[in-house]
Amino acid sequence: MGEESLRKRKGEDSGKEDGQSIQSHEPQTMNLQKQAKLFIFPVGLISGICMIVGTIIGSGIFVSPKSVLANVGAVGPCLTIWAACGILATLGALCFAELGTMITKSGGEYPYLMEAFGPIPAFLFSWTSLLVTKPSSFAIICLSFAEYASAPFYPGCDPPQVVIKCLAAAAIVIITIVNSLSVKLGSYLQNFLTAAKMIIVAIIIVSGIVLLAQGKTENFKDSFKDSKISVSSIGLAFYNGLWAYDGWNQLNYITEELKNPYRNLPLSIIIGIPLVTVCYVLINISYFTVMTSTELLQSQAVAVTFGDRVLYPASWIVPLFVAFSTIGSANGTCFTAGRLVYVAGREGHMLKVLSYISVKRLTPAPAIIFYGAIAIIYIIPGDIDTLINYFSFAVWIFYGLTILALIVMRFTRKELRRPIRIPIIIPVIVTLVSILLVLAPIISAPELAYLYCVLFILSGLIVYVLFVHFKFSWPQKISKPITMHLQMLLEVVPAEEVTE
Repeated sequence: MGEESLRKRKGEDSGKEDGQSIQSHEPQTMNLQKQAKLFIFPVGLISGICMIVGTIIGSGIFVSPKSVLANVGAVGPCLTIWAACGILATLGALCFAELGTMITKSGGEYPYLMEAFGPIPAFLFSWTSLLVTKPSSFAIICLSFAEYASAPFYPGCDPPQVVIKCLAAAAIVIITIVNSLSVKLGSYLQNFLTAAKMIIVAIIIVSGIVLLAQGKTENFKDSFKDSKISVSSIGLAFYNGLWAYDGWNQLNYITEELKNPYRNLPLSIIIGIPLVTVCYVLINISYFTVMTSTELLQSQAVAVTFGDRVLYPASWIVPLFVAFSTIGSANGTCFTAGRLVYVAGREGHMLKVLSYISVKRLTPAPAIIFYGAIAIIYIIPGDIDTLINYFSFAVWIFYGLTILALIVMRFTRKELRRPIRIPIIIPVIVTLVSILLVLAPIISAPELAYLYCVLFILSGLIVYVLFVHFKFSWPQKISKPITMHLQMLLEVVPAEEVTE
């Protein structure tokens, strides 16, 4: 009797325990998915401005001045191009502010193209961005960081390419790990690095103003003399200038994580981009106070040359803070681009595992790791100038298409709520400038590389038809066990579908 009652009691207890585990397991999983969907850490106004300023002011202002000047040939047109690029970036960002508050989904251009034109242009954008433009820009920024970080250890000569590439790869690995571990950590790191880079920007600008006050204005006399202006040279100068402004649309990649996006998205843009434009023009003026056009073109690293002439013996500050600046830009790019992979995976346009969320960290870890791995591959060729020209060409095809989507949706999607509504003339101007930027280099100086770029974009159509539209079963049979093993290794779960 005693044994039987004991067995019964044990059975009841185990039944209760089983029941509890079954009941508690389901809500726990659902709760994880809900938390994962929100990425848990919201981004406020200050973090939003820091994200824009921190991502834009990176390697560009320390790499591009030479290329912009080389294309236009004189100080006057060079400064005009820098100001014009800032105006274009601000107008483009205002268009994106309307899109971002009308369609509050993360993933930048991707959801806007999906809403306006359907899945094919959206897929081609994600195809090009994920495999070409985003990883290559991440690679360019990290290569620039490596050049400036290694410069003090090789005085009087260029650092070896092996050292630069190993440093760049190490930077990519560290940034990828930080952003995979915590959204909060990535955001705090961004705020710190933005503060550090504003110090070097302030040092260069204040030094330039002091030198101007002392009468160092000889390089600004006859500033338009010897300029070489053509449609092709202006197009390529804009490519290099706009590379320095790249990042003006970064907040649209994390719209779902913004606190009060209707207020904070436009405010971050209106404060952040004009601030960057003023800084860029003043930095270029500072460079020309101590260097002639010829000296600037001959300089291996413009900011380091400026530091050697103005800040000696404390010139080591410049490469140190430039390194902070570039690593901050790379961190901002990684923080936002990981979300694009996540959104594309969620729509079924990429491997499903890329849209999964870390159970413990609540970050899109598989997407960020994938992005970092592709960026490391781009370090191997490592030709910065060529990458900037050809991939700026690809980027502006999609910027133009996205802003055209805004114009189209004014007529086709009138029912959508628009908390911000900009005058229609702004997207029309930006679309026309985008067309000019894409066509000018092809017409004036046609090269096979532009054709290869277009062919690569269009090759995405083949991938779309085979794997997304027809959904052949054999790729799924291959990807299912890979997804399962990666899921266990990275401890990730599918995010719950957003019901609207």
